[in-house]
Amino acid sequence: MERGTIVKVAGPLVVAEGLTASKMFDLVRVGEQGLMGEIIEMRSDRASIQVYEETEGLGPGDPVEGTGAPLSVELGPGMLGAVYDGVQRPLDVLEQIAGSYLSRGISAPGLDREKRWAFTPIVQAGAQLVGGDIIGTVQENEVIEHRIMVPPGVSGELVSIAAGEFTVTEPVGQLRLADGTSRDLIMMQTWPVRVPRPHARKVSATEPLVTGTRVIDTFFPLVKGGVACIPGPFGAGKTVTQHQVAKWSNAQVVIFIGCGERGNEMTDVLMEFPELVDPYSGFPLMKRTVLVANTSNMPVAAREASVYTGITMAEYFRDMGYEVVLQADSTSRWAEAMREISGRLEEMPGDEGFPAYLGTRLASFYERAGKVECLGSALPSGAPRTAVSDEASAARSVREDNEEGADGAASAPRTGSISVVGSVSPPGGDLSEPVVQNTLRVVKVFWALQDTLAYERHFPAIDWLTSYSLYLDKVRSSWDADVSPEYRARRDECMAILQRESELAEIVRLVGLEALSAEEQILMETAKSVREDFLQQNAFRDDDQFSSLKEQDLLLKTILLFHEKAIEAQAEGAPLAGLFSAPVRERIARAKYLTIDDLAVYDEIASDIETQLVSEDGKEA
Repeated sequence: MERGTIVKVAGPLVVAEGLTASKMFDLVRVGEQGLMGEIIEMRSDRASIQVYEETEGLGPGDPVEGTGAPLSVELGPGMLGAVYDGVQRPLDVLEQIAGSYLSRGISAPGLDREKRWAFTPIVQAGAQLVGGDIIGTVQENEVIEHRIMVPPGVSGELVSIAAGEFTVTEPVGQLRLADGTSRDLIMMQTWPVRVPRPHARKVSATEPLVTGTRVIDTFFPLVKGGVACIPGPFGAGKTVTQHQVAKWSNAQVVIFIGCGERGNEMTDVLMEFPELVDPYSGFPLMKRTVLVANTSNMPVAAREASVYTGITMAEYFRDMGYEVVLQADSTSRWAEAMREISGRLEEMPGDEGFPAYLGTRLASFYERAGKVECLGSALPSGAPRTAVSDEASAARSVREDNEEGADGAASAPRTGSISVVGSVSPPGGDLSEPVVQNTLRVVKVFWALQDTLAYERHFPAIDWLTSYSLYLDKVRSSWDADVSPEYRARRDECMAILQRESELAEIVRLVGLEALSAEEQILMETAKSVREDFLQQNAFRDDDQFSSLKEQDLLLKTILLFHEKAIEAQAEGAPLAGLFSAPVRERIARAKYLTIDDLAVYDEIASDIETQLVSEDGKEA
C-alpha cells in the first residue's frame, strides 16, 4: 500500500502528501486509527481527503495509507432489512463490537461473511453468459427473491455451477473468459459508488407509482422510474410524506436514506419500519427495505457518501429486474455538506456559498433514476418465484413480459426502475434558495408542502396550487386502461374548481360569500368538498391511509356529480341552503372511508344525489 503523510487538517478535510500513485475518489485510511477517507482533489502529490469520521487528534506527520481502490459498496444477499451508515457499515454489527457509542476507526464488512445462503442455479454448464445474466437465485426472505447476476463487463462460457449453501464469498460457479482464463462466480459484487451501474438503455416510463395518497396519485402523479422532490419548511410533513410513499407505494424494494436529518427523525424510521406491515405481502416492511442512516450529528462528509451508497444499492436491485423507490431525506443537508467541504478547499463559491457545481452534482444523482432495459437476458423459465401469497408474488416477481416463453426464447428484455423522491429543507420555506431551484431543473414532480396547511391540520400538506407533475400525459394511457377513460378529465375539472376557488377567496374575505352568484357559491362548496373529502387524508385510520386509483376515481366522480346536479337544481329554483344541507352531503364526506369491498355504495350515493337535489316544486333537476 502507498503511504503518505498529513500536512494539514481542517475539520473533515485532511491534506496529505506523498500519494503519487493514488487517484481521485480512491479510498484511504487516515491516521493511526485508520479513519476512512476519500480523495476529492489531487494537486501534484498532494491529496485533499474528506474524512468520514471525526478528525479530532489528527495532525501533521500522521500517516495516510492508500488502498488503491475507490469507495465501493458490497452488493449481495443480506442487504434487505439491514441498517447501514453512510459508508455501508452495518450499525447492528458495529453495536455488537463497540456498544452504543462507536469508537473511531471501527469497521465491519457490509455483508455477513459467515452466513450461508441456499443458492439455486437456473443455468447449466456450457451456457454462454454476459454481464447482467442471472445465474441463480437466493430466497433472501419471505418477500424478495435475490437474483445472483454475472458482474457487468464480464462474459464467457460457464464451466461449472453448483446448488447448495454458500457464503457470499464462496464460488458458486466458474466462468471461462474469452482469453482462456477462468474466473470464480460468487454471490457478492463490489461496485464504486460514484460510478453509475451500466444498463442496456433507458426506456420511457408510463406506469404510475401508486402511493395510496389521493393528492399525489390523482393530482400530481409519479411514474415508476420518475423523479420528485418534496420541499417545505420545518414541520410541514416532508419526512411523514416520504414514510407514506415508502410504505404504500407499489414498488418492490425501498431504499431509505436519512441524509443529515435530525437523529430523532431517523429514530422514528428505525423504530417504525420494523413494526409496519407491508400491505402487499403481509410481512414486515423491513423485509423489502434497506435503511442508510446518516444523521446531523454524524461527520458532515459522510452525508455525501450516504447519497451515493443508497443510489448504488438501488441500481443493483434495478438490475435484477425490480422496481425500486429511493427516498433521500434530505438533499439540503447533502448540499450543506458540499458547501462546507468546498469552503475548506477554498473553491470559488456560488449562490449563498454553495459550490458552483451544486446543480451538476444534484443532476448527476437524480439522473441515475429511470426505467431501463437491464444488461443480460430475461429471467429464464422455471426460475423460482417468491414464496409469498399469489397477490404478493405478482407484485414482487419479475413481470410476465420479462419471462421466457414456453419455447425458451425471451419474449422481452428484463426491465427495472428506480423512482427517486428527494426532500428539500429550504430555510424558512424559501423556495427561491439554490438547492430548491437546482433541484427543480432536473425533477419532473414538485410536491410543495405548505406550513399553513399543516397548521390547519390539513394532511398531506401538499399545496395544490403550486405543486405540479410533468408525468400527467405519460400516465394517461395507464389511467384510461386500468381506471377509467374519464379519470383524467375529472382530475382536470377538480383542479379548475380549486383554482377558481382561489380567485374567489379574496372576494369572499372582503365582502362575504353572499356577494357571489349562486353558481359561484356552489363552486365554493364543491371546492370545499374536494379539499376536505378528497385531498385531506388520515394516515392513522386503517380505512383512509390507502386509497386505490379506482376508489379515488369514484370519489371524484361522486363529488362532481353533486356539483353538476346542484347547479341544475338551483337553475330550477332550488334554494342553496337546501342543497348544501342535503343529507347526501354527509354520505359524500364519509365516502373516503369506503374500502375496495364497499364500492357498490357509490351507486347508492349517486342515487341519493339524484333524488335529494330537486327544485322547489319537488321535480328532479
